[in-house]
Amino acid sequence: MVEPIKKSTKEDREKWIKDAKYNLFNLKSEQVFVDLLTDSGTGAMSDRQWSELMLGDESYAGASSYYKMKAAIKTILGFDYFLPTHQGRAAENVLFSTMVKEGDIVPGNSHFDTTKGHIEIRKATAIDCTIDEAFNTTAIHPFKGNVDINKLEKVLQDYPKERIPFIIVTITNNTAGGQPVSMQNLKDVRTLADRFKLKVIFDSARFAENAYFIKIREEGYADKTIKEIVKEMFTYADAMTMSSKKDAIVNMGGFIAMRSEKLFKEASVFNILYEGFITYGGMSGRDMNALAQGLNEATEFDFLDTRIKQVAYLGNKLLEYGVPLQVPIGGHAIFINALTFLPHIAREEFPAQILAIELYKEAGVRGVEIGAIMADRDPVTRENRFPDLELVRLAIPRRTYTNNHMDYVAAALKNVFDRRDSITRGVKILNEAPVLRHFTVELEKL
Repeated sequence: MVEPIKKSTKEDREKWIKDAKYNLFNLKSEQVFVDLLTDSGTGAMSDRQWSELMLGDESYAGASSYYKMKAAIKTILGFDYFLPTHQGRAAENVLFSTMVKEGDIVPGNSHFDTTKGHIEIRKATAIDCTIDEAFNTTAIHPFKGNVDINKLEKVLQDYPKERIPFIIVTITNNTAGGQPVSMQNLKDVRTLADRFKLKVIFDSARFAENAYFIKIREEGYADKTIKEIVKEMFTYADAMTMSSKKDAIVNMGGFIAMRSEKLFKEASVFNILYEGFITYGGMSGRDMNALAQGLNEATEFDFLDTRIKQVAYLGNKLLEYGVPLQVPIGGHAIFINALTFLPHIAREEFPAQILAIELYKEAGVRGVEIGAIMADRDPVTRENRFPDLELVRLAIPRRTYTNNHMDYVAAALKNVFDRRDSITRGVKILNEAPVLRHFTVELEKL
């Protein structure tokens, strides 16, 4: 399928972003020329996925599409039990409703926004145990998404086991710049968890991209297939959540998978309550079919090699232009270091947000802030949290844009970089939600 995109003038865009209260989520899709807001649900499905849509079984209970998805999860990921959900945050909601209670501590590697939101809304605390190298955007480390085992061990020693429902590992680590986690690090987390008798959960939205980096960068895996690497990765997890809108290349869908029948039965109660019956859980049969096919396609090396090299193509162009990025370049997106790009903009004026606004005004390219606005306020003090990284993410949809589009994005960002000194002020918040505020926040330009 070819989708038309519409050009606009700078005057148009200045009016549209002002009308949107300077929140790029509020823009209409036709007001965007190249949309890099997210790679979630925005990829192009294959001919085989479209064929599977036509074979969807929409029976309320026991549909053949459910069993097709169950077989794919067992074959590719190795889990016996699973619950379909309508997307990744729904999977988190169901699983965390089962496992997380007030006062709990959930350690992990840079919990993403919805993960942290689901933890904090239950009056629990997320503790980031990512390695320090992740917060130095110029440092070269092959697995910047890794959990710091010493930091994790300290958390496990400092809190009673009863307050730690699980350790969560995000693969790849989105918040740190789409950075992968090594197989050795997954093994080390598993060993530590076993010592403390704790469960390990993988947030697996981009697990296939993580496997690609293991194959390319980690000793002993060059001759293994992506599917072999994936199978080993998940042996170190007790359960997983999945936003299938990323590495299963569907427009909508997700799931929880687990080894424990007991956990499956406990989570089923919440799945039926929040999502739907356990054999559809908020998904249509046709989407379950497309998801099962997508899991197969996304774990093929040629697809991943082409996809990740397109992201690197854009990143390398930007590096040539001197634009400060998180390196090595991640799997699904380019992450621009707004603190280096706009060092003269105060943290309280949200430099990543104003950079994203300026890029949109320049060329109609929509990215997203991964910084202080997304970090929300501290749930106790209600003060703004200022994370170590203040980034603009340009997420590349799968199988959607050509490298010609990447050239356009790079040229647009270079134009903004060349006039960066003329960007003298940021934005202030007018209205915000108490949690996950970045989706609906209303801003005013200073």
